[in-house]
Amino acid sequence: MALRIENNYPLKAHNSFGMDVLADRFVEYSAEDELREALSLASGWNAPLLHIGAGCNLLFCGDYHGTVLHSAIKSFDVLERNDDSVLVRAGSGIDWDEFVQKCIGEGFFGLENLSGIPGEVGSSAVQNIGAYGVEVCERIERVEVLDVESGQKRVFAADECAYGYRDSIFKRPDHKHYIVLAVCYRLSTVFEPVLTYAPLSLMNPESLTANDIRNEVLSLRNSKLPDPAVLGNAGSFFMNPVVAVSKARSLASEYPDMPQYPATDGFVKLSAAWMIDRCGWKGRSMGQAGVYERQPLVLVNLGGASGEEVLALAHAVIDSVYEKFGVYLRPEVNAIHS
Repeated sequence: MALRIENNYPLKAHNSFGMDVLADRFVEYSAEDELREALSLASGWNAPLLHIGAGCNLLFCGDYHGTVLHSAIKSFDVLERNDDSVLVRAGSGIDWDEFVQKCIGEGFFGLENLSGIPGEVGSSAVQNIGAYGVEVCERIERVEVLDVESGQKRVFAADECAYGYRDSIFKRPDHKHYIVLAVCYRLSTVFEPVLTYAPLSLMNPESLTANDIRNEVLSLRNSKLPDPAVLGNAGSFFMNPVVAVSKARSLASEYPDMPQYPATDGFVKLSAAWMIDRCGWKGRSMGQAGVYERQPLVLVNLGGASGEEVLALAHAVIDSVYEKFGVYLRPEVNAIHS
């Protein structure tokens, strides 16, 4: 495929909030050499550069006056096979849920708990997506990237990616110059269900298949999360905060029913949804931006909201939670200003 270049390009279909904004220029590539060509052209355009996946973690706060890059690399290769596992290399532009479904169909297991997560393969390695007892970093063996600054390809082993809760080295300012080309996942050919998440633990492990897990996960997600095609959203807008044990104990003494979960040594993870709900935000709105009535972690576009409206609502929620609990909520979604 040839490099695709569009001017004054509408981004509504490229962001799950459904913001009706334009990019001065949109460039889509389907191979590593095309990305190099795109970067060479962009260096002469003297404009900001933004690389996006499916736009499921972005909030555009106006038109983007620069160049938007998007991967259409959709290769799928089995690099290694042994008695009980395979190493699968997936192009960064593959739809994530389609990738999960294909893996299950091929008899490659380990990603079924991550079914239904919006986005693309490349962003899975950047965001360290996780749900229902599984984080994708547990399945990643290496990540192939292109260094925008040097033009050189580099391969990061999983232990070099500094994976943490919804975090990786690729999210940090000094590593934003890496663009993911492909991700290699170590998957099992022997199905072993992960049922640590409470609703899944009710399933009978003796008769389960990977498709059973997938279908249950999709059902759970659909019961809690709005379809972006119907109600614009980016999934969980906020991360669950991690606090020191001393802070968690203080909160537990005041709020005995507050959910708390073990985190790394000396820290405890709190439920952002519980705190937002306790502050009375569930189902409330400001302008055309609202807090979803079934899941307070989710902010939604009720119809025609601007990015600034959604951002104002997010700040109001953050301030409210901090005032009541002394805990600062960090957004998972990136606000894009240009």
